[in-house]
Amino acid sequence: MQEIGKAVIIFGIVLIGIGVLLMFIDKVPFLGRLPGDIYVQRKNFTFYFPLVTSVIISIILSVILWLWARR
Repeated sequence: MQEIGKAVIIFGIVLIGIGVLLMFIDKVPFLGRLPGDIYVQRKNFTFYFPLVTSVIISIILSVILWLWARR
């Protein structure tokens, strides 16, 4: 039972961290407006796909998790 309790606590801490990041992500001026992000705006239609932003976030998270797994 202790293992499940520890897992739930860690999961909660991760969720809190993600929530804090989402609250302050708008403060980063370049995130979401990088060259390579796809943005199409027409009269009745807007399409936005942050391709390069997604790749950069994926690389950063991969490096962080790789460093964390090495210890």
